[in-house]
Amino acid sequence: MTQAPVLVLGATSLVGRFALPRLTAAGVDHAPVSRCAEPGWIQADIETIDGRAALPPAETVLSLSPIWLLAEAIDTLKAGGLKRLIAFSSTSVATKAGSSNAYEQDVVAALARGEDAVRASGVDWTILRPTMIYAEGLDGNVSRLAGLARRFGVLPISGPGQGRRQPVHADDLAVAAVRALTAPASIHQTYALAGGETLSYRQMCERIFDGLGRRPRILSLPPGLWRAGLILASPVLPGATAQMGERMDRDLVFDDNAARRDLGWSPRDFRPSF
Repeated sequence: MTQAPVLVLGATSLVGRFALPRLTAAGVDHAPVSRCAEPGWIQADIETIDGRAALPPAETVLSLSPIWLLAEAIDTLKAGGLKRLIAFSSTSVATKAGSSNAYEQDVVAALARGEDAVRASGVDWTILRPTMIYAEGLDGNVSRLAGLARRFGVLPISGPGQGRRQPVHADDLAVAAVRALTAPASIHQTYALAGGETLSYRQMCERIFDGLGRRPRILSLPPGLWRAGLILASPVLPGATAQMGERMDRDLVFDDNAARRDLGWSPRDFRPSF
């Protein structure tokens, strides 16, 4: 890796909140990029032509932005001397591939488009695909469930909720990203980054109650009734879809042995504390 600063796209993202301190702790000089003006940061919006033009030259880029944004930005980055690229995608590219929801179909297509652009870039790339990301009080997955549990005292689930999950903490992802910068074995590789523990959706909900210091109260509903309830609860569940309920009894698990081998991946168990 070059001694020039690492350009960090998506510095204000969930993973970015943890990646910047991790880069500092590792002694990696870095230049955060944000659409908003931040002292010492580079103000640029890679979604726009003008924003991309504002990016400084960089040989190494850590992209924490949605990977589909790289499809448009990668030529600009290459013109600026890009040689090494670490990019975050998502396991949703696989888990939502068969979704009947139009929005989720668009997300899958966008993820695939971004990954294809990275692989075809001609630079030394690494793609990281996390499972369900959480960071207590900050994410829209686990923390949203915690908010509902705190507000209503119960979490309704569709069916028995036996589909297995591997929630992964954003700070662990930040560690993996920093390690990838200096891991030659990770060049031209795509890694699934799963949490340190595999547990059922129901067990995940129980752990959320534990993290709130409350006794777990899980209400298992027939799928049809859960979907009907979702319509009524839509004002407090923006973005929730019927397909989410369908997946509660489906395993969404991934093999992360390659990341453990090449990146020293060793994520924490799922023990959130709110």
